[in-house]
Amino acid sequence: MTSPIRPTDDEARQLARELIAGARFGALAFTDPDSGTPMVSRVAAVPGPDGLPLSLVSDLAQHARALKADPACALLLGEPGPKGDPLTHPRLSLQARARFIRHDDADHAALASHFLALQPKAQLYIGFADFSLLAFTVTGAHLNGGFGKAFVLTPDDLRP
Repeated sequence: MTSPIRPTDDEARQLARELIAGARFGALAFTDPDSGTPMVSRVAAVPGPDGLPLSLVSDLAQHARALKADPACALLLGEPGPKGDPLTHPRLSLQARARFIRHDDADHAALASHFLALQPKAQLYIGFADFSLLAFTVTGAHLNGGFGKAFVLTPDDLRP
């Protein structure tokens, strides 16, 4: 059987960066510490200053508790367009490790300001003590650029 994975090229890298840049939410996968099974939650997302996703989470959320126990996670970005088969629209799956950025961290203020510029409604709760920013250290990525357009990308492929 022939591999469906194409050689990664500049067009694939650009599409992956565009999916991150355009994301305002994503599906976050993590391991539930109670059951040891996978779970998925929708989270807010923005492209961080480094070009990689940044999120905002409450300590009260199941995924925050899970990521504190095991920071390994995956984040799916990309939404189907208004027409056509949803499976033909591009999407990016990121394998990552989550890092919490608390209010007392040196880079919190700048990252919070950056986050609010792209998610202004978060102003209502970003200052609550139980909220942290969540940065993703990407370890690998899989891009489905549409039907028959699959690529494996490295973290360096995603940086602007």
